[in-house]
Amino acid sequence: MGGFFSVPLSGDQVLKDVSHLSCFKASYINSLEENLAAMQRDMEELKARQTDVLRRVEREEEAKSMQRLAEVNVWLKNVDNVSRQKSRSNYGYGKRVSLVLKKVNDLNSKGVFEVVAEPATETSTKEKRLSRSRPDIVGRETILKRALSLLVSGETGSICLCGVGGVGKSTILREISNKITARFEFVIWVVVSRHLLVKKIQEEIGRKLGFHGEEWNQKEESQKANDIHNFMKDRRFALLLDDVWTKVNLTKVGHSPPALERCVQMGVTDPIEVQCLAENDAWDLFQMKETAREVSGRCHGLPLALNVLGETMSCKKKVREWNDALHVLTSSPRVEFAEKEDEILSILKYSYDSLKVGKLKSCFQYCALFPAGSMLSKDSLIEYWEVEGCVGGFGSHYIAKNRGYENIDTLVRAGLLMESDDSTKFVQMHDVVRKMALWVASDLGKNRERWVVEAGGGLRDMVPVQDWTGVRKMSLMNNEIEEISGGHDCHQLTTLFLQQNSNLVRISGEFFQYMPMLVISRLFALRYLNLSQTKIERLPDGLGKLKRLEHLNLETTKSLESIYGLSNASSLGVLALLDSNVSLDASTIEELQRFERLERLNIDISSSSALKQLLSAPELAYWIEEVCIRDLQSDEACLVLPTTMMQLRKLIIKRSSYDTFLIHPKLGSLSSVTITGCNELKDLTWLLFVPKLTYLKLQCLDKVEEIISEKKLTGEQNAGGTKTPFDKLKRLELCPTLRKLPLSSGSCLRGDELVISYSDDQWIERVQWEDKVTEERFLLCSFVGAGYHNLPRACNNGSFLCNRHVCLCA
Repeated sequence: MGGFFSVPLSGDQVLKDVSHLSCFKASYINSLEENLAAMQRDMEELKARQTDVLRRVEREEEAKSMQRLAEVNVWLKNVDNVSRQKSRSNYGYGKRVSLVLKKVNDLNSKGVFEVVAEPATETSTKEKRLSRSRPDIVGRETILKRALSLLVSGETGSICLCGVGGVGKSTILREISNKITARFEFVIWVVVSRHLLVKKIQEEIGRKLGFHGEEWNQKEESQKANDIHNFMKDRRFALLLDDVWTKVNLTKVGHSPPALERCVQMGVTDPIEVQCLAENDAWDLFQMKETAREVSGRCHGLPLALNVLGETMSCKKKVREWNDALHVLTSSPRVEFAEKEDEILSILKYSYDSLKVGKLKSCFQYCALFPAGSMLSKDSLIEYWEVEGCVGGFGSHYIAKNRGYENIDTLVRAGLLMESDDSTKFVQMHDVVRKMALWVASDLGKNRERWVVEAGGGLRDMVPVQDWTGVRKMSLMNNEIEEISGGHDCHQLTTLFLQQNSNLVRISGEFFQYMPMLVISRLFALRYLNLSQTKIERLPDGLGKLKRLEHLNLETTKSLESIYGLSNASSLGVLALLDSNVSLDASTIEELQRFERLERLNIDISSSSALKQLLSAPELAYWIEEVCIRDLQSDEACLVLPTTMMQLRKLIIKRSSYDTFLIHPKLGSLSSVTITGCNELKDLTWLLFVPKLTYLKLQCLDKVEEIISEKKLTGEQNAGGTKTPFDKLKRLELCPTLRKLPLSSGSCLRGDELVISYSDDQWIERVQWEDKVTEERFLLCSFVGAGYHNLPRACNNGSFLCNRHVCLCA
């Protein structure tokens, strides 16, 4: 590891090195404005060169049936990469700007090509071009070019894309987002949905801007609007609103575009209509033959239908299969909805019907329980599916997880789910596909109360239901419901989502009273209940009697007094109590040990005695997947975690007096560590025993200057610690006392994907690196810090970051 860690130096040597370092960094700071101006100028030259090369390539491919050279393709990708780095380099760190400028100049010098293409050898150039580009942009190039032209020219501050559902508005908006990222300090994407809530839009914008915490959450809409306005008024940003159904008052949100006073609707004077594809463009998108052209015609030129159906038909090779598909599509019952866009539901249902496994269909439908436009966590989905019995049951969690990921991949390939920008963690469901899923779940609209889904609808009262006996799933998450009272005969209800109702204080016992009796007589009852982020003080009286309840989420229930009696829910396998008012103590341990089938537990520990008791309860410790150890004040110097916590994935330690921790190598599942407010802690060398670490957050640690102590390094490695720490790290959130990063040139297999977050503007200037190679490798990763809110301008006339706002909606 060589010079990986700090080495003691004499006082004179330190002063000499600090003086040299200060002068060295001062040269970057002093030339920052000059470098920014040069970077802007050279970047414009590079982008112009990229445009010229692309034109030449496209001309060769179109007119001469050529294919682009591999080296040209690599150069084009490198230009895109450095464009993104340029947009991330504006944090006031002169060295980062200098490195980006060097890359820009290098690409400019390499961007002179005598030949850009060669004769095609495999398939037609047209097919190659279609496979290289996003297929769902076919036939939309003119609209995309027009919108980008308006943005670049500055002719308008607001653009609206309108058209029926599934016609491609969101796709165009996403493509615009990708192309304008380098031009703006902030590109903010918000899904508005049919249930327009100013509060929801403000929360999404605030999250992107770094507004969070209890103080922000408690503010009124007008106060939040003022905060957003004051923050954004001097910055260059683009606000992208997707799935807009009604007029959005941007002033209430906190954005007052210059064009607003002269415009009738959101500053939009000339909306761009996105129409269905012409027959030839639709055919290009579908890319099939003979009978397939008739199948393509059934999609009426709607890109969403074409893409989803195209994915479904891609594995059908025989004419008989295509004729059968055409027959099904032709004879499908007409869907009676008011909106024109719903004509495609029958087409989308064919793709749903083509899912061969019944449980896969259930997995797909489940995704519709969440608010429209939601980013769906893959791990959470699989957890839900497992409880519902769609991917296996308890006792086979590892198998269920693998099957869950297989199902997600299958649904993505079928076009029924879309991967998000972070494709490793999240997926999304198109709003029209979601509508189809709910339509199918309601027996094609015949039984609309089979699934009651009002997620994110802004409800303040319980949704009215005419026939509770037929309700099977209910999702009322992300609303403003305050109380649930009354009893209902809902013996078929298996899933109930009430999470993120931040005002929910009380759920009456009568609400559950009919379920326990019907558990015995009909073998049906609630299996999944989510009450997280509510204000309930005690559990409903009937909750412990739900014999089929398997998963209960009570996270962030700050007023909850106890879980006494919950162990009577004999099937409960997953219990989440993290960040709730119920922490591990003697009575809670006694209650938890009564559970017969508990396999996964998330909980807080707030006393040293409880931690010691956990050492003598190995089975209970083994169940814990996530734990928050908080407010522990002990005479002992070392915090020791039980070696039986082998399922532990997430560790949070807050406001504790220990100066060191002991983690056994057996805790090999641990991947997320957060430590805040531990003022006696000096180093975290024990992290060498966390080989799967992907997320590390350090905050308010007064004595921590280095994460790994050089003095302890050899001993810990000999004891079994990893030789190359942090090779899987993806995000670092650091406190200003840290003077050296635990990174070497070999750390983080994907260094370009690492995100480093810090709170002190000056920290990035004084942090130490192992060597120059390490510094240059990680200086161009994503930095998020206080300086992000105070970006430098290159010139007095604002040519680099002019104060211009753009709003796009679809």
